[in-house]
Amino acid sequence: MSISRRKFLGTMGAATLVVASATLTKEAEAQLETKRYAMYIDVSKCYGCMACVAACASETNVPLGVFRTWVEKITLEGGTLVFIPKICNHCEHPSCVDVCPVNATYKREDGLVLIDDELCIGCGACINACPYGARYHNPVKGIADKCTFCEHRLDKGLLPACVEACPTTARVFGNLYDDESTISKLVDEYPTQVLKPETGNEPMVFYRDLPKEGSR
Repeated sequence: MSISRRKFLGTMGAATLVVASATLTKEAEAQLETKRYAMYIDVSKCYGCMACVAACASETNVPLGVFRTWVEKITLEGGTLVFIPKICNHCEHPSCVDVCPVNATYKREDGLVLIDDELCIGCGACINACPYGARYHNPVKGIADKCTFCEHRLDKGLLPACVEACPTTARVFGNLYDDESTISKLVDEYPTQVLKPETGNEPMVFYRDLPKEGSR
């Protein structure tokens, strides 16, 4: 399913601002209008080196046996191998937020979907609600865990570790609301797809050349 960024933002942005304007401070509302973090993944550039997975594990101390990002290998008809990086989609309408009984999962004004470790009780409701399998139970912390787009790095002006580590620039990260950003130009120029569009979550990870076998 291809998505026009401008059409998507125009429809989604208008509806979001109507609901949000009554509760957001002027500063937060201005931030919502000018910043929306997202990721663009060019499947044709990924060859399954796993540098992104290793960088993520090192950067965020991911326990053995679980992953914040992973790469799925799919064999297409004819025997062609395709590698599809997967990650939390930081959705516009994240199904994981509403089901949390203690409000530990929340969405920031810039679109990041995060978990408050101090509030999470490890019930697993959000893990079950995520249609992308992007959340896991952290066996060390005893709570839900997932990709944060490396928010600690973003706050310092750095890129997510997985993006920085990719040797082929298959992953591109940035502010989708900035018309001059690389990600904005890429999503505008090329047809893109998202995972499971039928869920209504409106993922903020946009794929180029995603085969239908990988859209699950």
